[in-house]
Amino acid sequence: MRLVRAAEGVVVDLSGRMVGRGAYLCRSTACWQDGLKNKRLEKALRTTLSQENREILKDYAARLGEE
Repeated sequence: MRLVRAAEGVVVDLSGRMVGRGAYLCRSTACWQDGLKNKRLEKALRTTLSQENREILKDYAARLGEE
């Protein structure tokens, strides 16, 4: 899954075609947790996640496990 650095923060790019700096994570919850841990995703996207944005991404990752 592609994540993109956007004006409103980091968003999930479901189409895979959004403009902006992107990073990829697999569809497993563990992969997302690892990406959010130690600011790995932030380094890949060259940005800083707000606490609100981090929580949104954690919630999204939790929902991946339910699919």
